[in-house]
Order: sequence, then structure tokens, then C-alpha cells
Amino acid sequence: MYQWSEEQEMVRTMVRDFIDKEVRPVREDLEFGDLPPYDLLRKMFATFGMSDMQRESFRKTIEREKAIAAGEEVAEKTRGPRDPNSIAFTMIPIIELCRVCPGMVTAMGVSMGLTAASIMSKGTIEQKERWALDLLTMDKVGAWAITEPNSGSDAFGSMASTARRDGDEYVLNGQKTFITNGPHADTIVFICKLDEGNPPAERTVVQFVLDAGMPGLEQTKPLRKMGIHSSPTGQLFLDDVRVGADRLLGGSEEAYKGSAGKEASKATFSMERTGVAAMALGIVDRCLELCLAYANDRVLFGQPIGQFQLIQLKIAKMEVARLNLQNMVFRHIEMGAAGEPVTYAEASATKLYAAQAAAEVANEAVQLFGGNGYMAEYEVEQLARDAKVLQIYAGTDEIQVVAVAKALLRDAASAAN
Repeated sequence: MYQWSEEQEMVRTMVRDFIDKEVRPVREDLEFGDLPPYDLLRKMFATFGMSDMQRESFRKTIEREKAIAAGEEVAEKTRGPRDPNSIAFTMIPIIELCRVCPGMVTAMGVSMGLTAASIMSKGTIEQKERWALDLLTMDKVGAWAITEPNSGSDAFGSMASTARRDGDEYVLNGQKTFITNGPHADTIVFICKLDEGNPPAERTVVQFVLDAGMPGLEQTKPLRKMGIHSSPTGQLFLDDVRVGADRLLGGSEEAYKGSAGKEASKATFSMERTGVAAMALGIVDRCLELCLAYANDRVLFGQPIGQFQLIQLKIAKMEVARLNLQNMVFRHIEMGAAGEPVTYAEASATKLYAAQAAAEVANEAVQLFGGNGYMAEYEVEQLARDAKVLQIYAGTDEIQVVAVAKALLRDAASAAN
């Protein structure tokens, strides 16, 4: 795949038109007026039939799982070829939204991506029916709570949140921070360690599903931050929150023995990291578009600034980044269509490059605009602030380097033996 198909281009135009009509007019409210993005996202889902597609896909999945549970003979599900359009049509809204409001993608991705994906991959049939569908359709808002004030990149080693068994129930305690959708979440996947009286480093990582308003659960107001203002971020405080075993994803502690709990969270990280390439592509594409127009219109020293070689160098490097990111997105679509999974190392490498490219291009766009680029009136100012977080969340650049290098060294050692 080297370019969008005619059908994909048509969908891209429709999505862009919707965003121009519905999102651009309220961009300042999303940025500075504390307008939550959820109603806009629901309107987009309704406009393009995304909710109906999610419901149909969910119905087929649950019917199949129920048939298996009933002992019926069901054809084995394999990672076979998929329709590339189905993958492309999930990437296009991400790219187009990130040209205008990257935070909306973060809010959407954490809700229907991370939170729903955790329930769909780890939950029982009953748990999926109880919580997942409403998240997949954006009828409810989800939050995936792993980060803590003293953990950050060491998400598991320094995790202090606990679940203590008390008869047939569990008592949850802990604090989570930088939680996307935290202030508005209806459903929360809370990741913590099972307190069995053993040292914290040896404790099993488990996941519970919480509902807003439960006694002992506090969701703070949105935190003020540098960028992605359209994605509300908050803290969670749990003080003796009592839950039944029905809220333990998978319904049993056995599902988390060994490293299974950590691996489930790492799989979610991989999905999040590959999505950053599409986000970065949207940011870079818009920055380049704005810079080309400005370089032709802005006149200094008697000529458009686009005639100066240093400006041309900036524009050329932006195009190189855009092409690289577009090819990464196309590769992701092709691999999905072929049924090939993305490795943890490749997801990390993709995220590392994409985040750095978006931040560098957006900063150069501000530089090209000069004093105007530093003003909130110009879009590049927002895009530069928004791009920075791609180098931080879902694992910092430094963590991606470690993940990629360790995988390469391990594979080289195995090949040598």
C-alpha cells in the first residue's frame, strides 16, 4: 500500500468535512473553555455509523464466546487476512482529528481503546456485556488507571495501589494520577497489586472494573496541563473501596498468576503505541500545510520567506517526516490486513520515531512562523504544545529506547546460539 484508495480518500474527505463543520468552530472552547469532547465524539460516531458497527462486531464476538462456553463446535478463530478498509477506516478519524484537536483522539482512544480493550481481552462474557459495549460505542466514558505519583515509567515495580481480600470481597486503596478521562469516567479499569502479605515486588498485578460514584472513590476536577486540553486528565483516590469478585477482570485471581497481569497491561501498551503514528501523521500533515501557506504569503526582505533556503530546509524535513509517518501507518494497515501482529519492540520503535518527528516538526513550524507562531491565535502554537505529550505518555522516549534495544539484543543473542 503506497497511497489511500479512492474509497478511503472519500471517507477521509467526509471525516475532514465533519471536523471542519463541528470541531473547528469550538476549538477555542475545547482549548480554553473546559468543553469536554465526549458529545462531539458521540456525534461523529452517530454520523458515520461507527456505533452501529461496534454493536454488530460486539454481538458476533459475544455470540461466538457463548457458543464456545456451551460446548458447541465453533471454527477456530485465527489471525487471518482482514479487510484493509476496516483498519484504514479506524485510522483516518485519528489522523484527521489530530490535524485540529489531538486531545480528542487521546480521550477517545483511552475510552474505547484501552479501557474497552482491557475488558474485552481479560473479562468474562458477563463482564463484557456489563461494561464493554457502552465503552465501544462511546455511550459511556472509560478510564484506564495505571500511573501513580511515584511510579511513572516504573509502572509495575513502584506500584503502591493494593487490593486486599476480605471475605468474599476486596478492599481497594491507592492513588492514580495523569488519568485520561479521569474526571468524567463512568467506567474505570483500576490496575493494582494483590496484597497477600508478601513483599510488594512479588505481588500479583490485577485489574478491577469500577463505576463512578462508588463509596470511597474520588475523581478530581481536570488538571491544568501544557497541551491536549481537549482531553480531560485527572487523579483518582481510592479509600477502602469495597468490591465483589464480579469486578475482578476474568473473575478469578488465577488469570493473573505469574506474569499474566503484567503481560495483559503490556499488550494494551502495544496497541496504544502503534496508534501514535497516526496521531503524529495528523499533526505533521497540518503543520506542513500551514507552513506552506505561510511561507508563500509572508514577505520579508522583498520576497516570500519560502524563497529562503533555510525555510526550504525546514519544509523539506517536514515532508520527509510526513512521508515516513504515512508509510508507518500504511505498514500498520497492511500488517493488520495480513493478520500479522505488531511486536512489542516494533510498536515501541514506531512510537519513538513518531513522537519525536511530531514534536520536531511542530516546533519548527512555530519557528517558521516566528513571533506569530508563539501566539495562541495561530494553530501551530497549539500543535506544538499537543505534540510534546507524545514523547511522554504510553512510555517516554527513554522507555521506548530500552524496549527496542533489549528486544534486538535478545534476538541477536538467540540467533548466535
